[in-house]
Amino acid sequence: MRSRTLSALLLAAALGLGLVTSGCGNDESDTSVTEGEPVELGGVSYNVSISRFLNPADPEDRAYLAGQKPLANDQQWFGVFMQLHNDAGTAQPVPSDFSVRDTQGNKYQPVPSQSVFALKLGGEIGPGADLPEPETAAAGGPIEGAMVLFLIDEGAIQNRPLTLEIPASNGQVGEVTLDI
Repeated sequence: MRSRTLSALLLAAALGLGLVTSGCGNDESDTSVTEGEPVELGGVSYNVSISRFLNPADPEDRAYLAGQKPLANDQQWFGVFMQLHNDAGTAQPVPSDFSVRDTQGNKYQPVPSQSVFALKLGGEIGPGADLPEPETAAAGGPIEGAMVLFLIDEGAIQNRPLTLEIPASNGQVGEVTLDI
């Protein structure tokens, strides 16, 4: 009886150690994460620090919406703020075709932005570099992230969670479940 108890305890300890060393099931190469967790795609780490609806009447949000026209009544500005880090030994492209998808399958594409906080879509991130670049408005601003701006239908608010899709140059697509 004592041998069986000892065997059961050793088995439980081994299983517990396996869970701890495996990161409780989190796979480092996972391309589907939640907001606040980085996703690694093609040597670039993308970390969405915050996503939120933007209010043109709010003084902080006006800077994010620089140059944007007034909205129709059934639309909302939506900002996704993130940090990128290039771990690759070569420059990597910054996607220009991010998208936000709601639970009904509706997809929203980024809106060009003149804001100093905007991520330069379609640009490059150098080897070992970060975006936003240090000492820029986006890096030193209240959110400390570069913004990708979307114009979404107000109905998408009911179709949550929203998911940011990040297409990488190597063909991978990362998904970040947004916390709004």
